[in-house]
Amino acid sequence: MTDDEAQVRELVQRWARAVHEEDLEGVLADHAADLVMFDVPPPDDGVRGLDAYRETWPPFFAWQRQGAVFEIVGLEVTAGRDVAFAFALLRCGTAEELAREPGRRLRITLGLRREDGRWVVAHEHHSFPLRS
Repeated sequence: MTDDEAQVRELVQRWARAVHEEDLEGVLADHAADLVMFDVPPPDDGVRGLDAYRETWPPFFAWQRQGAVFEIVGLEVTAGRDVAFAFALLRCGTAEELAREPGRRLRITLGLRREDGRWVVAHEHHSFPLRS
């Protein structure tokens, strides 16, 4: 693993801990001002900018307080000199949801770029597989 891959891996793990701990400033850290995020809930055309991204988290935190988990179970990172991407699978759901579908995983893909010598998330995508 390269130093850049290790830095990106730590950034993603730090972000996931912040989400789990409802640390909004920690969630926002290491994100670009012009971030684009495609999330499970609307809007379907995504969320653009750090302020809009900030607004998406309080409803998620309220849901998480119902006993939901947010835990990385797999993380892959590829990093070049100025850009990197990571994808992860997470256990994300309430105890009841995970009991019904124990294999259900939230899929996250992150696109990162180097800004002023540090990695920042410029693109974030969250999805669950469709169930028939």
